[in-house]
Amino acid sequence: MNKSLKKFLLVFIIGTVVISGFFAFKTKNDKLFAIAKNIDIFATMVRELDSYYVDEIDPDELVTIGINAMLEELDPYTTYIPEEESADFRVMTTGEYGGVGALIGNRGKGNIIIMPYTGFPAQSVGLKIADELLMVDTVSVVGKATSDVSTLLKGPANTEVFIQVKRGDDTLGFNLTRRKIVIKNVPYYGKVDDHTGYIKLSEFTTNASNEVRNALLDLKGQGVDRLILDLRDNPGGLVNEAAEIVNLFIPKGKEIVKTIGKLENVNYTYKTTKTPLDKEIPIVILINENSASASEIVAGALQDYDRAVLIGRKSFGKGLVQTTIPLSYNAQMKITTAKYYIPSGRCIQAIDYAQTRENGEITIVPDSLRKEFKTKNGRLVLDGAGIEPDELVEKVTYAPISYSLVARSHIFDFATEYARSHPKITNPSEFSISDDEYDQFVKWLDGKEYDYTTYLEKSVNDLTNYAEKEAYYDEIKAQIEAIKEKVNHSKEQDLITHQKEIRKILSEEIVSRYYFQEGMIEASLTDDPAVNEALNFLSIPDKFQQILTASTK
Repeated sequence: MNKSLKKFLLVFIIGTVVISGFFAFKTKNDKLFAIAKNIDIFATMVRELDSYYVDEIDPDELVTIGINAMLEELDPYTTYIPEEESADFRVMTTGEYGGVGALIGNRGKGNIIIMPYTGFPAQSVGLKIADELLMVDTVSVVGKATSDVSTLLKGPANTEVFIQVKRGDDTLGFNLTRRKIVIKNVPYYGKVDDHTGYIKLSEFTTNASNEVRNALLDLKGQGVDRLILDLRDNPGGLVNEAAEIVNLFIPKGKEIVKTIGKLENVNYTYKTTKTPLDKEIPIVILINENSASASEIVAGALQDYDRAVLIGRKSFGKGLVQTTIPLSYNAQMKITTAKYYIPSGRCIQAIDYAQTRENGEITIVPDSLRKEFKTKNGRLVLDGAGIEPDELVEKVTYAPISYSLVARSHIFDFATEYARSHPKITNPSEFSISDDEYDQFVKWLDGKEYDYTTYLEKSVNDLTNYAEKEAYYDEIKAQIEAIKEKVNHSKEQDLITHQKEIRKILSEEIVSRYYFQEGMIEASLTDDPAVNEALNFLSIPDKFQQILTASTK
């Protein structure tokens, strides 16, 4: 190559780099200018509104509304956290707060104790489910919002608080010392048969992996050699806790999840760093449509390594990672910074928030665009729509009468009265109300309002509405009225027809009065279709192993 050509190429390359750099610099500067310009416009607008608007405005409230409206255009996980909400956000991520250790709520009759947590001040001093809160210290809380009452109950650990409640016809007072409350990630674990352990993991806040580890060690000490890990209705949480839980069952040095975003500092690969606690124990993981985020990392990673059989229903499909960014004046923003990819290489994010929304609808990844990936054993798995179970278990549905009895608090109220007249009951897994007690419940309902519309009644009502718009309605009116008369439900008959499911719901509610949250979970496992299916797989090793091989797909 002659010198002139070399010189030309050198000049051309340098020129290309300079021009590219110039346009990159210009593009960046244009974006920075656009940001600065719009921030200035926004600030000016708020100032002018405050000066000229006919009524007084609250700048904090107005700006917060504006910020939230802006973030709604992105995704539901990118959120603004003003200073006054920082404490609640900290509870969500750490599971810790200072208080009395009780869940409160409003059942239409004032604020009541919904659930005292075992071992914490509220339960220790004798507060019970359904106690109606009257006063906190010297402040009357009758008629106050639940959030306001919750704020009054919370406070620094080791501070005193007085609570007055109404229990039946009695008014009682309790002196409590607030404590640091740590909400359990594992609210219950135990044996479901002589060989099978069960662990309910409800969240992924700080210490979740240690709680699972300790539960598994205890169960193994009791002779358990099979495991059910229940991630149903677990919305997720901390990614590092999910990685540590996977590490309990996967050898050291294996990839668990990879996060990839726009900035280099959010790109990270989580790997197993410790010797597993048990890399052989057969595992069934239960998932459903409310299992999300960190739950999907645990379920997906163990599925990708063919380490567990997944039973239940397709998970939520949240493959996005959030990072908390500090803002001015102690505010924060939780912002989506990356997507995560599990060992097979798939991202299970089901909704594409980057796509333009039409008519307010979000874009779901269509089946035709979902890509195939393979597990360690070669089983086919798909991306783009959550984690699909290896064995489907249909969702349990309840009759309208059951929904009505729960919604109108009749189940709750009867359980409260039952507990006041029965000092003790048998253990949660064995307890069930007797035939006589169910008859007492039916009599107790007499005169109480719990009306509802059955599915068939709704269909007939819809038919009537459509038929009335037709010219020949008068000709078929008599037949429709005859159908209506036949399908009109009898509440008394429904109490007999749906007795089995009503008795189960009622029994679990009664158990909570004696054994609290742990007891309710244990009682709920009786006749749980997903748990029964898990036991079926775990009791037949060949069937369990067959699921984990490529030949099953």
